[in-house]
Amino acid sequence: MSLLISVGLLSEIKAKTDNLPADPASQGLTASAAQATGIESQTDKLAGVAPVTGSATQNWQTAEADVVSIGAGNTRNKVHDLSLSVSNLVGTVITVRLYKKVNGVERKVYEQAFNAATDPPGLPVINGTWATHDIIRVTLQSNNAADNGKAVDYDYLLEAM
Repeated sequence: MSLLISVGLLSEIKAKTDNLPADPASQGLTASAAQATGIESQTDKLAGVAPVTGSATQNWQTAEADVVSIGAGNTRNKVHDLSLSVSNLVGTVITVRLYKKVNGVERKVYEQAFNAATDPPGLPVINGTWATHDIIRVTLQSNNAADNGKAVDYDYLLEAM
């Protein structure tokens, strides 16, 4: 049985048990319907949220600068993908860093250098699933002043937990 059929059946069960009498058997059915609603709310999350795309324009060579912040404080998410486009940049050292809170203090948890001249223009920074319960801050820095004021595109996909 597919997940969509199961979710539909859960909704039907809940609809049929919403107005049952207060006898023990009916109360058991009402409790089962409440459990079905809980299951349905969890399976609805599997669809994820709409993909987020955009771009940031900063002075990348002047200093490390923010590209995007992913997630929200005290909110559990799974990040399934984060891709950056450095197609507008020319630097030979493009450093991408990720920061997140560890025990309440923001810490660098990822750093990798890329070469805009030899690496692909699309960088799969997170190319698996990474669970978080706070904000992931994505930064970029270039070694070439010609990159200042250039747009860096981003694309990421979240799933609520």
